[in-house]
Amino acid sequence: MPELRKDPVSGRWVIISVERGKRPTDFVSPSQKRKAGGFCPFCPGNEHTAPPEIIAFRPASTPPNTPGWTLRVVPNKFPALQIQGDLNKMGEGIFDKMNGVGAHEVIIETPEHEQSLATMPLRAVEDVFWAYYFRLNDLKKDPRLKYVLVFKNEGEVAGSSLEHSHSQLIALPIVPNTVREEMDNARKYYDAKERCLFCDIVNQELGSGKRLVYENERYVVIAPFAPREPFETWILPKKHESAFVPPDKSFGSLAEILQRTLRQLDKVLDTPPYNFILHTSPFKDEINDFYHWHLEIVPKLTRTAGFEWGSGFYINPTAPEEAAKFMRDAKI
Repeated sequence: MPELRKDPVSGRWVIISVERGKRPTDFVSPSQKRKAGGFCPFCPGNEHTAPPEIIAFRPASTPPNTPGWTLRVVPNKFPALQIQGDLNKMGEGIFDKMNGVGAHEVIIETPEHEQSLATMPLRAVEDVFWAYYFRLNDLKKDPRLKYVLVFKNEGEVAGSSLEHSHSQLIALPIVPNTVREEMDNARKYYDAKERCLFCDIVNQELGSGKRLVYENERYVVIAPFAPREPFETWILPKKHESAFVPPDKSFGSLAEILQRTLRQLDKVLDTPPYNFILHTSPFKDEINDFYHWHLEIVPKLTRTAGFEWGSGFYINPTAPEEAAKFMRDAKI
């Protein structure tokens, strides 16, 4: 059973998950990875090598865990947290810990091994967002869980051990510190000004245009004012939405703007590795006036080193205004 431990100095929670040490890719240098064989457990025909699917988008005529699907969600074979068991919160002297209860799932975004979110059909990208939404709504029924973090590691440098396009989610019994800090700052801003901080950011960036990358009817893409990494990019709804939901029962506009953004990054940065993270309101505070869900895309172009680890500061060699202009000018 994994374990969640709290650092009393920083207040940071850490997952101690020794089970993940069983993965054959752990502790292997990048130069040695993916050289042997061409087997992919996510490709059609290999469904039996992955855990049984939780949900799948497939014709009704095809049985579960067989070819014919367009998207599958399966449990992670090497989960950071496990769905079975009780939290069993306890103390060990001054230290706090609990059982590593949660969920860890993989969203296999396409049956096509060579496709990516930037290249697959737009409807398939929309289906990925529907899969996120369905799983968020199902997992929030579990009273042990407080938050689901959806994320994507694209490319080996970004943490992906398989080339086949996929994203992941981890359901947690606590709200992550990063999300909690965002919410605390947004709440303070709202208490002082009676306005949503994120809505004000959206309106200011639309007005000035300096860090605006692209907009469509419902969403805006910006380079944030103080990005941690070069070409860090955020996608936000134009109107206030505290939780990740499909407006008018459609994720079409979101799929369009995400795919365009990824294609712009691919054009400017020659298909970089990246992470993206979906930040939404916690289950117990989904509807509020102060927080605004958003998608953060962070290309992996620099390395986090001693200064960053020791100080919490980030040194970014590219101004967001310059990054936004490069992306606006990209011909896709």
